Amino acid sequence: MYRKLTAYLLILPLLSVFLLTCSRPVLNNQIHFGIQAAQKDLWDEAVFRWKKVINSNPESAAAHNNLAVAYEKKGLWEQAKKEYETALKLSPKNIYIKANFENFNKNYELQEKDEKDKKN
Repeated sequence: MYRKLTAYLLILPLLSVFLLTCSRPVLNNQIHFGIQAAQKDLWDEAVFRWKKVINSNPESAAAHNNLAVAYEKKGLWEQAKKEYETALKLSPKNIYIKANFENFNKNYELQEKDEKDKKN
């Protein structure tokens, strides 16, 4: 009994490392699949793929950034802002995320101005 328990305790860490290393390519595939969907203007599919990555790896700045872009394209401004902010917290020096967020802020301001003009 003790030998089996010891064997399991030795195998478990190896299995977890194996699963983590195997899951990274799967997550990268999901990110790339989402990019391909976005290039075809299939934003719902892209959102689905990037959310899948975030559910498995909440620390993926790339997935949060991509999800923010998708939300922005769909006109879901508050959700986009939240995802950009999360991406920046995870990767504050990433120039691509910074540039996307700056562009988002400009677009967001224009969108808010347009809405105010329509009300007046």
